Amino acid sequence: MSTKIFSESYVLLNGVEIPKLGLGTWLIDDDKAAQVVRDAVEIGYRHIDTAQAYGNERGVGEGVRNCGLSRDQIFVTTKLDAAIKDYEGASAAINGSLKKMGLDYIDMMIIHSPEPWTNFREGDHFFKGNCEAWRALEDAYNAGKLRAIGVSNFEKVDLENILNHSTVKPMVNQILAHVSNTPFDLIEYSQNQGILVEAYSPVAHGEMLKNKDLLAMAERYDVTVAQLCIRYCLQLSTLPLPKTSNPAHMRANAAVDFEISEADMEILKNIKRIKNYGDSSFFPVFGGRMSSDGKFKPRDFFAE
Repeated sequence: MSTKIFSESYVLLNGVEIPKLGLGTWLIDDDKAAQVVRDAVEIGYRHIDTAQAYGNERGVGEGVRNCGLSRDQIFVTTKLDAAIKDYEGASAAINGSLKKMGLDYIDMMIIHSPEPWTNFREGDHFFKGNCEAWRALEDAYNAGKLRAIGVSNFEKVDLENILNHSTVKPMVNQILAHVSNTPFDLIEYSQNQGILVEAYSPVAHGEMLKNKDLLAMAERYDVTVAQLCIRYCLQLSTLPLPKTSNPAHMRANAAVDFEISEADMEILKNIKRIKNYGDSSFFPVFGGRMSSDGKFKPRDFFAE
């Protein structure tokens, strides 16, 4: 199967092109990130996604600088730490990412979450703080430090807050979206605003690989479950960000030059909702946090 996807892109609100498939780098150690980026670029990836919270910006930046391609051939995204909700802190963090990555500019920077992770989905939307962080992103964008700006994990009300108090519209909303957990209303709202939706964890950190219905459907298409899940996201006009450090998996994840039928898309849209992400359930985005007794307590925020 071909990797035609590497030659395809979306166009953001400001006319900037962004490759249709990105490589996520969550949980990739900083000292390994540079080689992972170089491997990905050699395979054909031109879109690398990291974050301040991942702790690997330095390594990702090294990989981008030393991958053998000119800087303008690689689209780099990083994310503003979710806890930063003030203008001065956000401005300093933006400059910190530029310095840490060793780059003259970052292609896109996004607010990682409307709430700090310790307060995720607990009712306080931090409207004022997000406007302050967004103002810092706007200023960095207008200064040429960032080619595009956006948000992540923002619900409709969080997007409305930014849209009503900004001079530059968010260009992306990066959200958890995959077969069995697809926030269709949020995707539709974002897209109607001209905001590109990026889908992180398109394979649910591997949990969908265990689904018997998906295994059977993937076999009919002569593809892997991961390829089926990534293709599903693309056919929703979202931008999937599968994470891997394995070059063989990188190649396979890009071999998505096939079409899921409308009937099968409807089946995938209605797959029973997943509630357990296995070893990855500790990540705050998946609705869990540590209790006072030091034990992890998962929280099903999808039902809230």
